[in-house]
Parts: sequence; structure tokens; C-alpha cells
Amino acid sequence: MTWQVIALRYAEHQRTAQANFLMACEDAHDAMPMDFFVWLLRGPDGREILVDTGFDAETAARRGRSILRPVGDCLRAIGSDPERIADVVITHLHYDHAGNLGIFPKARFHIQDREVAFATGRHMCAHCMRHPFEVEDVVRLVRAVYAERVTFHDGEGEVAPGVTLHRVGGHSDGMQMVRVATERGPLVLASDASHYYANMRRGNPFPIVFDLGAMVQGWRRALALAGGEESLVIPGHDPVLRSLYPEVPGTKGEALRLDLPPVAG
Repeated sequence: MTWQVIALRYAEHQRTAQANFLMACEDAHDAMPMDFFVWLLRGPDGREILVDTGFDAETAARRGRSILRPVGDCLRAIGSDPERIADVVITHLHYDHAGNLGIFPKARFHIQDREVAFATGRHMCAHCMRHPFEVEDVVRLVRAVYAERVTFHDGEGEVAPGVTLHRVGGHSDGMQMVRVATERGPLVLASDASHYYANMRRGNPFPIVFDLGAMVQGWRRALALAGGEESLVIPGHDPVLRSLYPEVPGTKGEALRLDLPPVAG
């Protein structure tokens, strides 16, 4: 089974390169904005799987981010409906990937054992570790556990034929990537295993990192899962994606077909 993969841009943040790399870089003061995406997978039978859920207006205001369009509206604009989506993959529990759980009332959430343990364990006693998390998002996930709406994965897992999960750690202890079978090959949604192409290409990590060694190995794992084709690895926040991939008609470039070949090199 092959899937369509649609990237939906819902928010943005203006920043410079120095905020996006752990080590010093020559272009530190150059503009390097960040886009925020969720990803919708569509199977030939009409089944839909959402990867990550974004954040809401309240979180955006508190963290100084700019919402372009609420995630629910992004989905409805391409003919989906958050109330009908049955499976949601949470790559990790940071605020920009695990907010909005409440707008998916029928969804089963797929997450790594280690991510839930991490987000509810001893490391959250330190502000520097818990800052990327929103406690209410974590609490909502725990409530979903008690409502028997969470499927836990331990390392490798499958959500549907052609959609597999792979824990890499690094950015967060339970960080997982999603490998999707598409017409152009095995597409890897790296999410925050690498925020930008430049993190991987320069070997210079994004500065929010739990395990640096695991992050570096995660870049190599992403490439291996993509069959060695860099064009099949999709970073989590890179605005360059909007110049690389064809848009979904009528979305003004805010929805991209990642399963189609790039329109630029």
C-alpha cells in the first residue's frame, strides 16, 4: 500500500541561524525562520493518519509564535475532518507536536513508551528539560492512556501497512520518526530528529537535545530508512520545503504533496 503525504503549515517563527545550531556557525546572524507543520497521510482506501497535532492560539501567544491557521482549519481545507481521524502519531511530546489532542475525539494516539516515561519522569524536575513541554498537553495524553486510547510502541512499530514507526531518541528521549511507503519510495518524516536539512548536512545539531549521540545516529538512521536518498528525508521545520514540493491546489502553498517528486533540486 502506498500513501499520499501532505505537509500542512500552520505556524511560523522568525529567528536567526544562531538559534538553530548547537555549535557556532558563520551565518549566525542571518535570518533562518522556522515553519511549523503537521503531516496527513492518505491511503488509497481513504484511510487517514495524522502525524503530530501542532499547538493552539493560547500556547502560541505564550511562546511568541505566530499561528497562520489553526490545525483543524488546515485539515478541513484539504477535505479532512479532525473529528473523523482515527489514528494520530505523536513523534514526541513537545508543545508544537502534541498540543491540540482534544480536537481529535475519536483518535487513537501512537507514541513511544520512552517518551511518556521521559515526559512524566525525573527529568521534568529541571526547567531546562521541561521547557519544550506543556504540562497540560502531557496530562491530556495521560488521560487518553486511562481512556484506553493510546497505543504504546517500543522501538519499532506499525500503524498501518506501509506506515512504520522508529524510535531514534536524541532531541527527546522517545523521539520517533515515521516511514511511509509512497509512489516515489520510502519517505521518512524525521520530525525533530532534524529540524532543518542544514542540521544534518552540516553535522550541527539543533540546540534542544537530550542525547547528542543519539541525535547524530538518528540522522544516519533517517537516511538508511529512506534507502540512502536524502530527498526522501523530510526535516521537521524547514521553510525550504515550500520551494521544493508541489502545493495542493487551492492552498496557496500552505499544503505540500511530499509523496510527489520535488519540483526543485
